[in-house]
Amino acid sequence: MSEKEKEAIVEEQQQDISELLQIRRDKLSALQAEGNNPFFVNTCDKDISAQEIHDRFEELEGKDVCIAGRIMSWRDMGKASFMDIHDRSGRMQVYLKIDEVGEDVYKGLSNWDLGDIAEVKGYVFRTRRGEISVHAKSIRLLSKSLLPLPEKFHGLKDTDLRYRQRYVDLIVNPEVKDTFIKRSKIISTMRSVLDNLGFIEVETPILNTIAGGAAARPFITHHNTLNMDLFLRIAPELYLKRLIVGGMEKVYEIGRQFRNEGMSVKHNPEFTTIELYEAYTDYHGMMDITENLINACAQAVCGSDIITYQGEEVNLQKPFRRLTMIEAVKEDTGVDFDTFAGDNEKAHAVAKELGLPVEKHHVWGDILNLAFEEKVEEKLLQPTFICDYPVEVSPLTKRKPDRPELVERFELFITRREFANAYTELNDPIDQKERFEYQMKLREQGDEEANQIDEDFITALEYGMPPTGGMGMGIDRLAMLLTDSASIRDVLLFPTMKPRD
Repeated sequence: MSEKEKEAIVEEQQQDISELLQIRRDKLSALQAEGNNPFFVNTCDKDISAQEIHDRFEELEGKDVCIAGRIMSWRDMGKASFMDIHDRSGRMQVYLKIDEVGEDVYKGLSNWDLGDIAEVKGYVFRTRRGEISVHAKSIRLLSKSLLPLPEKFHGLKDTDLRYRQRYVDLIVNPEVKDTFIKRSKIISTMRSVLDNLGFIEVETPILNTIAGGAAARPFITHHNTLNMDLFLRIAPELYLKRLIVGGMEKVYEIGRQFRNEGMSVKHNPEFTTIELYEAYTDYHGMMDITENLINACAQAVCGSDIITYQGEEVNLQKPFRRLTMIEAVKEDTGVDFDTFAGDNEKAHAVAKELGLPVEKHHVWGDILNLAFEEKVEEKLLQPTFICDYPVEVSPLTKRKPDRPELVERFELFITRREFANAYTELNDPIDQKERFEYQMKLREQGDEEANQIDEDFITALEYGMPPTGGMGMGIDRLAMLLTDSASIRDVLLFPTMKPRD
């Protein structure tokens, strides 16, 4: 097919769409002329959902109900019609007869379209074919759809359109709506588990004077009145630990974080996490809480702790496997970093053997972490806690008393992705300041993701923070796992998209 032929087809399709749009607007004008402007309707008497009618049919049969929703299909048989009306819970068939809803009302349906939103009052019954339905006594238009619904929206190869017009995606594809209902269930389950453990939910600033709490590039904005730059938070960690200093002991926050970084099926510039901190415990206590949260969410959303993700079975039963980073690297590469701990020269030689992309400034700890990321991480399908990270990559974490080159930190990996990060929190203000200073040196060397010095946080530590465990988990990734979604955009209602030209 030539380019001219393709252009002609596109032009014809656009013309057809324009005609359809005009027809719908003409119908609206006719309704308004009759005094039936649907946009003047402010409320309705809806008292039940479609799913409730199905679930309670034996109780409701023959009784009057009022439902409301979007008309998704319509079968006109002359003096009677069948409609499928969809609400949040699902589909309900509606049966209409001209002599019951009234001739004027029935004829007025000629100005209605698929996609319109309607209220139906009638009684519950079962059709001859056995389908639970509502026999309409009256029907009223609540809102007019001026744009036609796509017939095969889900079948479009252009998934970009589904993300841009999520509202249409939700209308046409019930399984998409189910994904976001499950996401909401994940968050409510987390709240329930933590509330029952005595945690307090708090809110901390999103606009920060210092980009701290994680290694990431921040978004920068400007406050006009104060005439100063501010950062959208990359993590709430330092604020939450200030609350531990203040004696709140058990706190958590569910909220948005913002990182000015790349985008992929696993990354979006704004995302949702849960961060929690508990005084008088350590990273082992955080492992227990993390297991409990994920297991509870799996049971609540999937009804089981054995699930399938992208064709692979994942066992979320407790306890999860626990390995040190050194053990994990040794298991998959045969290299035991323990035998040359602190020996930077040997570490560089090993890195060369393993083909790791090291730089001159990398030390033993950096190379151990790199060996894990390059050789091990991609193999961690089942839930695995990787513990005891090198101090160089963990500036906010307490050192292991018997191994000062390592820290009490874990990351949880499932389906080859990091899901949670947790520490025995560093509460030594002197050590903390030294680590901040080391991070600043990295910034001077060009590392834009290195931590800045937060002097007020050091001051808080100087007042004394009890031994504390802390954990952060990505809710978007957990939602992907428990809804079997391949891309993070599938679990974000409105993912970040570049505007179309």
